[in-house]
Amino acid sequence: MHTIKSTFQICMLLCLALPLSGCWDNKDINHRTLPLVMAIAMQGDLYKVSIQTPEIDQDEITLKLISETGKTISQAVDKISMNKEKQVDLFHIKVIIVDRKLAQNGMKDIISGFMRSGEISPKAYIVICGEDTSLFLSKESTTTVPKGSFVYDFFEKNAGWNPQISRAQVWKIYRSIYSYTNDVAIPLVKSSPDSPCEFLGSAIIKNGKMVGQINTDETLIYNVYHGESTSGKIEVLDHASVSITSNTMKLTTKLINNKPYMNSQVKLKVVILETKGNPSQTLIKEELETLLTKRFQLLFAKIQKSEADILALGQRFRRKIPRKELEHWRTKYYPQLQMDLQFHADIENEGFIKMN
Repeated sequence: MHTIKSTFQICMLLCLALPLSGCWDNKDINHRTLPLVMAIAMQGDLYKVSIQTPEIDQDEITLKLISETGKTISQAVDKISMNKEKQVDLFHIKVIIVDRKLAQNGMKDIISGFMRSGEISPKAYIVICGEDTSLFLSKESTTTVPKGSFVYDFFEKNAGWNPQISRAQVWKIYRSIYSYTNDVAIPLVKSSPDSPCEFLGSAIIKNGKMVGQINTDETLIYNVYHGESTSGKIEVLDHASVSITSNTMKLTTKLINNKPYMNSQVKLKVVILETKGNPSQTLIKEELETLLTKRFQLLFAKIQKSEADILALGQRFRRKIPRKELEHWRTKYYPQLQMDLQFHADIENEGFIKMN
């Protein structure tokens, strides 16, 4: 009897272990399509979804563009997958290109859908396209490097990223939608004759909706406030050209009579690249500090008017403003915020030219 019972237990354990052996419900990588980039636009009341898939043909990579429409993004993707011989795997998408009109109408639903479904990586970059998304992806149908890979490298620090280019991932946009004190900027791009991707500036996003635009120079300030290094950025002044090698920032805040005040001090280390005539260090420093101060003032006036806190200044007041009042940050406190900003430049290298 004991032997029969032991045999029965062993059989049960084997039956339970059988479903765990091997990836029986997974498809081989050869039977999956792994697109790097996806574009989303509106066609009437329907979502138009386009994916760009690389097809290897001998020594050449052909980029195949596939588009479908649906009431939801999932339905459009399902149509694409249904008409292909391979399953479409969205989790490998690195860049999602959103049509400008869709961004202006609001992206809350699609961003929330990405986070809810888990089919798309929350680390994927969101990009807003200033032209027809299908046209953007259809440029250069044959290349040695897939365009999707090029666009992805454009925002990668170890590849083509520059300090005046913003970056916005799915999870950051999702967080900003449900935050009272933290909005976000999303890069604006288009194709150009000389490059598959041209950076136009950044879209100001408030509650998932595009409410304005900043240029590339203003985007540099945005990156500074988010802790990004400005190393490598070249500034052209009246009497010199300098390269920023590093930057640090110190912020202090106070609340007086329910009105917010902030003091920002940004310290820059720069290297002189070229000079016109024989300017002094003092003159070059003054020109750089004046240029950046004016640039910040224009940026701050623009975002304060739109009530979009893309610099996340409200985060600095979270311990000073009662929690129940934080939901009024954009409409009550932010428009009254007084900002005192100083840029301090330190010339650490004059090159081979001795200056007065």
